[in-house]
Amino acid sequence: MIIILMFVSAICVFLSVMFTKTSAARILLTAISGIIFVGSTVIMTGNYNLHWGMHQVTTTNTQQIYSASNSSMPLALYQPVGKSGKDDVYIYNTKVRQKKPNHTQANEYTHNQMKRTNGTKAQLITKETRWRYNGELDRVLFAWTDMDGTLVKRTNTFQYPHAYVKVSTQQAKKLAQAAKSSHNKQAQAAMQQKAKAYVSAQVKAAMTKNPKMSSSQIQDVTKRAEMQFQSQMIKQMLQ
Repeated sequence: MIIILMFVSAICVFLSVMFTKTSAARILLTAISGIIFVGSTVIMTGNYNLHWGMHQVTTTNTQQIYSASNSSMPLALYQPVGKSGKDDVYIYNTKVRQKKPNHTQANEYTHNQMKRTNGTKAQLITKETRWRYNGELDRVLFAWTDMDGTLVKRTNTFQYPHAYVKVSTQQAKKLAQAAKSSHNKQAQAAMQQKAKAYVSAQVKAAMTKNPKMSSSQIQDVTKRAEMQFQSQMIKQMLQ
């Protein structure tokens, strides 16, 4: 509405100056139109620069994420940006399998950070602060200014289990090449045997400490052991 008012008042100033016959009416109409134009311009400028009629709203969204490699490998994939590491772009999936992976935004409003957890699932916690109108009157007044929902800041916190290995996109290519070179039945069988032996040993050790473990606890230990074994293999392949 404020944009319409500004344009209409500007047109009225022009019409008042050009087509009003008497000087008194010309001065009066020009002054009124000019005041409205200046006032609406000041209000719109205040909305753009000082966020008049708005307040900040912070929302938090938590979602489970998966490795962008479309595999069960515990990988925390990122694309290096700059040398400090502060602007690195993280790449991930929101589904177990998806054609095009998601990635964090690379802009001045977004901050990414990575934390380790004792769990077995990876999560992304996104905290956003945006400008919102104070009420319906402000929403109508500043319609079409595109200020509603303007991003103030965004923090992406990646919570990865300790077994996840942080790898760059270049290292991920190296892993893919290493996986192809060992892609034969004998190598796969040997790897499966090692994995099975490692997991069995971990489960046995846990059950020795706690003979009364429930089935869910055994599954949790099994999942952790599988991730730990994969983590060790990934680190060896990257050497």
